[in-house]
Amino acid sequence: MDASTPSTDVLTELRGGRESLDRLLPLVYQELRAMAHRHLGAGGRGGTLQTTALVHEAYLKLVDQSRAEWSDRAHFLAVASIAMRHVLVDRARARLSLKRGGEFRRITLDEQDIAVDDQPEALVQLDEAMQRLGEVDPRLVRVVECRFFGGLTEDEIATALGLTVRTVQRDWAKARMMLRRALES
Repeated sequence: MDASTPSTDVLTELRGGRESLDRLLPLVYQELRAMAHRHLGAGGRGGTLQTTALVHEAYLKLVDQSRAEWSDRAHFLAVASIAMRHVLVDRARARLSLKRGGEFRRITLDEQDIAVDDQPEALVQLDEAMQRLGEVDPRLVRVVECRFFGGLTEDEIATALGLTVRTVQRDWAKARMMLRRALES
């Protein structure tokens, strides 16, 4: 998370907007693809959404943000993970609207590979639980978005959110407990 990385230099120089995204994307593209791959589940499960498509849809969401300012690489990746979450949830909701019925599948926050096309109900259920959690403590939701959806390390989350690593660890444990309760009820 060196402050002198090319991606951080581009962010510092341009301070958000489409121009900085256009310059930044090639510098972080492989990291975004790795995040997307984790979102979609390792090895592709026959789903219709591909890694590249998820990266590109998240990019479009980032471009649509008016006057976004990213302080550094970790902050940008945290925001990108939120954009990917929104793409995945929107897609899961669309799939669910096409089919009626069915039971929600159980998920745990230890699973790092909820595949959109395999478990759209689980993803929507998790998103609803996260929305309720956000009403209680929005910071916990940001930690979950970065860790679960973004695959960021505790150090990266701490940097992106301006927290200590220990606070990230406590927030992650608390969020998992609260979300587990919400998902089990």
